[in-house]
Amino acid sequence: MRIAEYFQLEAHGTTVRREVLGGVTTFLAMSYIIFVNPGVLSQAGMDFRAVMVATCLSAALATFLMGILANYPVALAPGMGENFFFVFTLSAAAPLGFGLTWQQALAAVLVAGLFFIALTLSGIRSKIIDSIPDSLKVGIAAGIGLFITLIGLEYGNLIVSSPATLVRLGDFRHPVALVSVLGLLVMIVLLAYRIRGAILVGILATTMMAAALGMVHYRGAVSADLQLAPTFWKFDLLGLLKMNPAVLATSVFVLLYLALFDTVGTLVGVGQQAGLLIEGKLPRSGRALFADAAGTTIGAAVGTSTITCYIESAAGVSDGARTGLANMVTGALLLLAIFFSPLASMIGGGVAVGNDTAGHPILRYPTLAPALIVVGAMMLKIVKELKWDDPTEYLPAFLTLVGIPLTFSVASGIAFGFISYAVAKLATGRGRECPALTYVFALLFVVQFILV
Repeated sequence: MRIAEYFQLEAHGTTVRREVLGGVTTFLAMSYIIFVNPGVLSQAGMDFRAVMVATCLSAALATFLMGILANYPVALAPGMGENFFFVFTLSAAAPLGFGLTWQQALAAVLVAGLFFIALTLSGIRSKIIDSIPDSLKVGIAAGIGLFITLIGLEYGNLIVSSPATLVRLGDFRHPVALVSVLGLLVMIVLLAYRIRGAILVGILATTMMAAALGMVHYRGAVSADLQLAPTFWKFDLLGLLKMNPAVLATSVFVLLYLALFDTVGTLVGVGQQAGLLIEGKLPRSGRALFADAAGTTIGAAVGTSTITCYIESAAGVSDGARTGLANMVTGALLLLAIFFSPLASMIGGGVAVGNDTAGHPILRYPTLAPALIVVGAMMLKIVKELKWDDPTEYLPAFLTLVGIPLTFSVASGIAFGFISYAVAKLATGRGRECPALTYVFALLFVVQFILV
């Protein structure tokens, strides 16, 4: 059978049935992004349904590339964390952001994607990753997790702004908060029982509760009226190049940085689980990194944020996936999901809870809030890997971890970590423990704070 030979099923000790089951499981585990990503990026002014189509299309193509080129059962899609950086740091929609339009932000993603390709083909990408201290990698991943959780709590109206304390507890009698809490409890139970696709099932259950309270309205499930034009090829490269050079450099650098560690961390983690590592290294890693880089470039062209490897692929591996054949199944299901845009709009749409001082409606997203809180919690598992007996390691990681959500900026949190790590190592006479590239990054962040 040619399929079995191409994907080397026998050599990996798997069968077509196991690969199909694993591919379906991976899709169920990661499918929440189909609803969540358009809900996030639409806050930057992007068209919800176009982003939904772009999300499915770019994720499917990148997932196919990973399976065909690298033969890994690792799916890809717009990254959680990268999409929040896009909206709440790059976008002009964010009060403390860099002031880019969403078209310019897409251009930054495109430039980062092209850099990804160049760095991957040259072999530099893996060297950059190896030079960053492990503790800072942990701090960034956990910090993004807290950031996502903070957004989820706000989406669910579980916390609200307060002039005195910045945030305070929301009114749990409000329908939005009530639905968010009940949805979160449902997800906790589903995860505790290890139900496949627990996040997706939780989103659907939460949507049903919101519908029962009149917060969302059914407008159909299937539609062949695909809308991609509002975001397709809309990146504004010329507008990006006219931005402040420091803002431009920081935007592209952080996008590069986030994708570097998201991808490699997931590849190593899932690869280890699937038994793909040979002497601690991943064969065909260059091909896998190229699939990720190409996916990001495609995503920017069609209209979505950075594409990265998904840790939810581990769910598929646990169900037997060992090769890229599983990715063919996951990618096909992602393409099929494009035709369910009305359902995605209903699930990912916002609920007005009042108006701000300018008279604009304040939107909350109770159907998505529980999923964001759960995903954020999952990303915090990594803190156990910190060296808690070494202050020069855990304190810079901690500053990164808290800096990201408290400053509402992934870039600022990363800057805290790099600068404090470099200073801590130099001040304690352990400067050789800090890679030279980390000093370079720390210096760049200092310059950024001075100039921006």
